[in-house]
Amino acid sequence: MLGRPSGDMPSMCRKPVLLATVLTPILLLSVPALAAGKGDKAAKSAASAPVAVQPTAQPAEPRKAGAAERAEARRLDPLARAAFWSNEFEADPRDAEAGVALSQALRSLGRYDDAAAASSRVLVSHPSDVEALLETARVQLARGEGFFAIEPARTAAAAAPRDWRPQSLLGVALEQSKRDDEALVAHRQAVALAANEAAPAANLAMYLAGHGDLAGAEALLRKAVAMPSSTIQIRQNLALVVGLQGRVDEAERMARQDLPPQMVDNNLAWLRAALGQGQGSATRTWDAVKAGG
Repeated sequence: MLGRPSGDMPSMCRKPVLLATVLTPILLLSVPALAAGKGDKAAKSAASAPVAVQPTAQPAEPRKAGAAERAEARRLDPLARAAFWSNEFEADPRDAEAGVALSQALRSLGRYDDAAAASSRVLVSHPSDVEALLETARVQLARGEGFFAIEPARTAAAAAPRDWRPQSLLGVALEQSKRDDEALVAHRQAVALAANEAAPAANLAMYLAGHGDLAGAEALLRKAVAMPSSTIQIRQNLALVVGLQGRVDEAERMARQDLPPQMVDNNLAWLRAALGQGQGSATRTWDAVKAGG
């Protein structure tokens, strides 16, 4: 006993201390252990439960304008129309109506290359679409390349044989291509298809005027002007033909009914210069027939 260190106690005295030392951690650990066991079961139960699969959100399709909105858009100025129809066409590249309307608006702005591209995009998905074919022909005529308007006009005529518009545009295209005999046949066919439409009669009249028959052109234009579908452009064509026959005062009175003073003055200056040069025929331009198809 004397040889033991002062801190060394008999084994029977150390045992309770050791048990207490061992039991205390066990008791302290037993409560969390039970709680953890319940948590594990809950976790396993949650893991085994079926998981609801959330549907993948699909991007919303671009909203297309309704019929009323589209009708209203057609009454806008060319720049606003171009913006409207560009959005519609981008939303649905297969929308032939939107593509044709976009081409028309761009043509009105003088953006002929862009207008041709729009109508061509329509023809990729709708190769027989008559309106797209007609607009393609109009764009070519607008930039003075009538030869390239012949094929789309003929294709449209074959697709819609009772429609006067392809024949009328074909007549102008053949004129620009200096194929006068064929042009006259096309113009007469257009008039035969629509005897009560002003535009084909006016186009035939301007063909006659361009080939020296001013009296015949005036007679046809007077009939066209009296038709319900007549336009300012047709009335101005009549004023031009009357003026080219030397009746400048009468032509001026007609012109001032529809045009602002400065424009009339410019037209009269051109007319007087033409008469002074002895020119007896009208120059065939797109501006003279742009309402014709």
